[in-house]
Amino acid sequence: MDQSKACSPTCSSFKCAQNNVFYRRDSFGCRLTEEKCTIANCTYSMCMKRRLLPGGVCGETVKRKTVEKDVDDDLLGESIRFKGKALRKLGDKEIY
Repeated sequence: MDQSKACSPTCSSFKCAQNNVFYRRDSFGCRLTEEKCTIANCTYSMCMKRRLLPGGVCGETVKRKTVEKDVDDDLLGESIRFKGKALRKLGDKEIY
């Protein structure tokens, strides 16, 4: 699973919205176009697990990238000023 893989009609989660996919000898074909089923260019191809990415890439084979954020930088930004009813409830003019 080092690289992302293309989705194929043999996947159990793959479904054609028009039900036009059929097995032809050694490959899968499309009844609408009478050609080989290409998931990347077909508008009717979908994944039952909602993992189909643009370009026909299977989302289950893609690794996530996590980014760590420093919480202190976000909290010590600008101070928030209040007016009216919010000011009366909180009692301060600024919150840091």
